[in-house]
Amino acid sequence: MQETIQTTYLGQLRTEAVHVRSGNKLITDAPVDNHGKGETFSPTDLLATSLASCILTIMGIKAEANGFSIDGAKAKTWKIMSENPRRVAEVKIEFDFTMCTLADKDKKILEKLVKVSPVPLSLHDETKQTVSIKF
Repeated sequence: MQETIQTTYLGQLRTEAVHVRSGNKLITDAPVDNHGKGETFSPTDLLATSLASCILTIMGIKAEANGFSIDGAKAKTWKIMSENPRRVAEVKIEFDFTMCTLADKDKKILEKLVKVSPVPLSLHDETKQTVSIKF
C-alpha cells in the first residue's frame, strides 16, 4: 500500500506535505504564539479546517444522494488552544446555508451529519466540538 502523504521538514518550523496521488502540496508554518511566523496554516489550523471540510463534504454527499444542493454553503471556524498540555481544546464552527434553498427535510438531514462524519468521530473526546448551523 502506497502512503497517502509525504511530509518534509523545510527548516524554520515549516513543513511541506505532498498528497501522493495528486501531487498537490501544502506548506505549514508554526503559529506566532508557538515560535513561528504564522504565514500559512499551522498543523493545528489544519485539524480545525479538516473538521469543517469533512462535515461539509459528508453533507455534500448526502445532499447529492437526496437530490438537493448545498453549493455555496460556508463555514467559519475558530480554533481554541489550551496549555499544559498545548493542544486544540475546542473547535467552533458556524455553518451558513442561507444562500441555499432547502426544504425542512433537507435541513434535518444536514443537522444529523454534524457528529457522524469521519473527522468528528476521530477527534479525542476531550476536544470540544461546538457547531451551529444557519439556514
